[in-house]
Amino acid sequence: MENTVGTARRTLGRSGIEVSAMGLGCWAIGGPVVWGDGTKFGWGKIDDNDSIAAIRRGLDSGVTFFDTADSYGAGHSERILGQALGTDRDRVAIATKFGWTFDDDGSRRSYGSNASPEYVRSACEASLRRLGTDRIDLYQLHIGDLDMTASDAVAEVLDELLSEGLIRAYCWSTDDVPRGERWLGRPGYTAVQHNLNVFEDSPAMLDLCKRENLASINRNPLAMGFLSGKYTKDTRVAPDDFRASGIEWVAVFDENGAPRAEWLAKLDAVREILSSNGRTLVQGALAWIWGRSERTIPIPGIKTAAQAEENAGAMQHGPLTAAQVAEIDSILGR
Repeated sequence: MENTVGTARRTLGRSGIEVSAMGLGCWAIGGPVVWGDGTKFGWGKIDDNDSIAAIRRGLDSGVTFFDTADSYGAGHSERILGQALGTDRDRVAIATKFGWTFDDDGSRRSYGSNASPEYVRSACEASLRRLGTDRIDLYQLHIGDLDMTASDAVAEVLDELLSEGLIRAYCWSTDDVPRGERWLGRPGYTAVQHNLNVFEDSPAMLDLCKRENLASINRNPLAMGFLSGKYTKDTRVAPDDFRASGIEWVAVFDENGAPRAEWLAKLDAVREILSSNGRTLVQGALAWIWGRSERTIPIPGIKTAAQAEENAGAMQHGPLTAAQVAEIDSILGR
């Protein structure tokens, strides 16, 4: 067997918190939110029983890191995660996010953003209640383009929450390297959450994480599910899935929910490498991330127990080799 990360642990940067080499993302299980114009925004139909089963399967398969946000399903994802973990909460590290506002009354109405110090504290307290826990292991600013001066006030509140024991460490979810650098030197700052997958590399952010001993938490590691290989020129995502919304930051699918031809061609070009040594395409995509940097912790999303099991199975194969990573770079013209 290759150099595996199967039962190995990774550390969340400077925090000393140890987690599995892969986490599971809980956006989809929150279900849709409703925007101001009445549009529903989510990953399509969900079933809470399926969601709970997926979290439990991940836990049973060795996953000890779960990533959510208060805005996912307007609080619903946090509730389901807390319910699913139950008395096993102390076996895992929970990461959640704050900054996007919503009505926590069952209406699922979603609004804009708020990063005021008062809001940050109230958001933390609300997340603790929904999760059914007394502390958040990694608390993450969810507003990726927040003004950097405004972010300083956020960090001051996070330092207070840290000293009070309500959070154990904090992170900024951003793809902007200067923002990733903004909180350096603060005691609780330990990670950056950023976009990373086979098709969308992030060398500058990975260099920052390596240089400053930060964890690199990787959202979108499967390119919005595209790297599962289940989409072809003849398939479409469901109409109630945000990937068919035409929103500008969905690069992989067009406004009709069809995979774009150029992405299908890229996947065909690297398919053989990703599926080497008995891996599925999903497992190969995660293996590329581990091969890219020892600080990476991908957080593929889940809706079903089968997805959680396949994702977790990647840990038994370990990272792609440096030669394989370099070959993919060459094929993709990087």
